[in-house]
Amino acid sequence: MCICVNCEYVDRCMTYHAVETQHQQPNLTENPNFEPNEPSINVNIRPTNDVIEMEWDVVGCLSFKEEKGKWSKLRPGELVPT
Repeated sequence: MCICVNCEYVDRCMTYHAVETQHQQPNLTENPNFEPNEPSINVNIRPTNDVIEMEWDVVGCLSFKEEKGKWSKLRPGELVPT
């Protein structure tokens, strides 16, 4: 799971914005203005029949500042991305 869903900066972060774009999900913001320090991203690649699925997850970041449930507060009622 992406650590960003519990980060204070999720709605301003350039890296999370890129992850949303890779997942073809609506962006929390169109103009992120926070550049995180040394984010680490895992990319899981799964071939399924004729399609290759890629899942991007931020698993570490020196800028991470925990705010539990931050993503859920911004998107109430929606399922948290996994």
